Amino acid sequence: MEKVRLAEDGWNSRDPAKVALAYTPDTRWRNRVEFLVGREEVEAFLTRKWAKELDYRLIKELWTFAGNRIAVRYAYEYHDDSGNWFRTYGNENWEFAEDGLMRARHASINEHPITPTDRKFHWPLGRRPDAHLGLSDFGF
Repeated sequence: MEKVRLAEDGWNSRDPAKVALAYTPDTRWRNRVEFLVGREEVEAFLTRKWAKELDYRLIKELWTFAGNRIAVRYAYEYHDDSGNWFRTYGNENWEFAEDGLMRARHASINEHPITPTDRKFHWPLGRRPDAHLGLSDFGF
């Protein structure tokens, strides 16, 4: 659970260089239709992502784990530069190297538009407050 919360906090920082350090130098990702290899590609991907996904807020939740693998589900909300809001749901499978860095990340993601009144994630940008509801509380 600690690794999941640390990952959530990192992604909510929207700092691509900092987030990329949680992955092995030769990390392998599948994110939607993109296949990334290495920290440099991860950092470039995250830079592009957060340049277009504005006011990004993410919640992750542990699904299960065994050995050096963790399955996580998540949801995030953001708006584009035209003010259109979206909620994205997904599942990630993580594999860790012996040093604790993430060696592989496989993400399956679904997204749909929402209205501003449908938003659920309203904390100030950055780390989600500890008292804020989680995914299960929303029924996501």
